[in-house]
Amino acid sequence: MVARYHEAMIDWLDERTLDFPPTQRALGPESDAPGLLAAGGDLSPERLAAAYARGIFPWFGPNQPPLWWAPDPRMVLQTAHFKLSRSLRKTLQHFIRTPGCEIRVDSALPEVLRACAQAPREGQSGTWILPEMQAAYLAWSRAQGAVHSIETWMDGELAGGLYGVNLGGMFFGESMFMRRTDASKIALAALICLCRRHGIPWIDCQQNTRHLASLGAAEVPRQQFEAHIQQALQRPTPQDWTYHPALWAQLGPAFDRDAGLDL
Repeated sequence: MVARYHEAMIDWLDERTLDFPPTQRALGPESDAPGLLAAGGDLSPERLAAAYARGIFPWFGPNQPPLWWAPDPRMVLQTAHFKLSRSLRKTLQHFIRTPGCEIRVDSALPEVLRACAQAPREGQSGTWILPEMQAAYLAWSRAQGAVHSIETWMDGELAGGLYGVNLGGMFFGESMFMRRTDASKIALAALICLCRRHGIPWIDCQQNTRHLASLGAAEVPRQQFEAHIQQALQRPTPQDWTYHPALWAQLGPAFDRDAGLDL
């Protein structure tokens, strides 16, 4: 079970509309489920789009109805604040120079979803990426092209990656996994390059973890987060998510020089 909740404390969604209650009505830090806003509804592409546009996301466990969350504060990775550590720099340099290593986008979204669902999580015994959630994100990808997977490939095998949602000038990170050391960090670095290329300044990380903080993510108040989303939604949604090796230049001139890249 992802969270405990009490029916009388949260709103149940009207399936006839795409309306959500104001996020200010989400449960507070003193509750058993801080950030929980509502329950019920479906997982249609239209409802998911309506939720994300308001800074709301689904997260629930087996035998639960869809649960909708709007935590305060919100964990955000500003792409300008991404921490490229010395060790990650060396890992990326090696990856770029090694034949058979490449970044692909959206070539294996179903496999990335399954791998993220199976990845162990600190403090969690199960997964929220249930089969119905995987099906929902795949349907959203087919219907509106909003869901993307950033994939680290080595020797023809999917070594790690992440997936998330892009609306306008905002990217909402969902989950990541790795089958080889640092493969998920490589995918995140590639996402940073893509976001910088497309003028996307914030990546939503939803909730605070030490791992995300070590990469430069930090908490912002929910009100500030929602205000940023409304501005970001005014920007056009990028149409081309192809990853070209030249995009590594988005990590900065010093990185290019140290990596010995001819970009």
